[in-house]
Amino acid sequence: MAVLVGRRSLLQAFRVQVAERDSACRLAATSSCTRHYLFSRTVSPASRLSGQGVGIRHYSSDSKDDLRVRYLDIVVVGINRPKAKNAISKNLVKMMFEAVEDIKKNNKVRSVILCSLVPGIFCAADLKERAKMHQSEVGPFVSKARALITELNLPVPTIAAIDGAALGGGLEMALACDIRVANTAKMGLVEAKLAIIPGAGTQRLPRVIGVSLAKELIFAARVVDGTEACRLGLVSNSVEQNKSGDAAYLQALQLAREINPQGPIAIRMAKLAINQGIEVDLSTGLAIEEACYAQVIPTKDRLEGLAAFKEKRRPHFKGE
Repeated sequence: MAVLVGRRSLLQAFRVQVAERDSACRLAATSSCTRHYLFSRTVSPASRLSGQGVGIRHYSSDSKDDLRVRYLDIVVVGINRPKAKNAISKNLVKMMFEAVEDIKKNNKVRSVILCSLVPGIFCAADLKERAKMHQSEVGPFVSKARALITELNLPVPTIAAIDGAALGGGLEMALACDIRVANTAKMGLVEAKLAIIPGAGTQRLPRVIGVSLAKELIFAARVVDGTEACRLGLVSNSVEQNKSGDAAYLQALQLAREINPQGPIAIRMAKLAINQGIEVDLSTGLAIEEACYAQVIPTKDRLEGLAAFKEKRRPHFKGE
């Protein structure tokens, strides 16, 4: 009986989450046309790919270029702090929160790539800024950074393109993404070297590579390269770096282009079913999957998929 009650409570919470998502989507549909962009001539991985001007949203702050966000059906979130080697500062955390909130409200987004616009580095904690903080400031900042990493669990697929070193908080950001693609870059949770523990990595890394291996990497503050990370299951793809330094980004872009033509509501529901189901027993997980499946049955996209199959053509999904 207790199991049944627990399952009903979980499914009820799931339905509330779906309802909130649908409400946000309707809000986005009415407000997305008011989005404003500034155009930049700065060369980035995204602009090289498109060969055209790139719409970049600059968030209001003292360092407007710390984060650049390119909006198409694929959203590219580029960290851009070259002088600080993409260190995760208070300002960057604030800007990323704003970007994440924007993405959540836009139901036209089908996938997100998190990458670096600085060659040779993904990101890491800002130890210089941390050293200047009073002891009373450290806890709240770490809590906010941890909350940001949690918020990176967006409704749509997220891909971390690791084209440079991802240490500490940088790897923790990548771990919050659904898929990680890397080149030969170095990565690791090295916080023990500073006599602290990872801000979110003690929970996410074991879920990705298993408890024993996660303990080994965290306890020893070990740094691995992309090839070893792929062997461990820390990243799903490891590619050789190219002359332009964006091999992982190009691989992530290719993957996003494979994901985007699929039914967007189905992808969101599949992600929700996997993420929630993996945390519970199989029986409850299957009940969650059934509830997610129920959400796609009344959609226009499902009917479009069946019609396209019958007519032997490519489906045109609209997320409806």
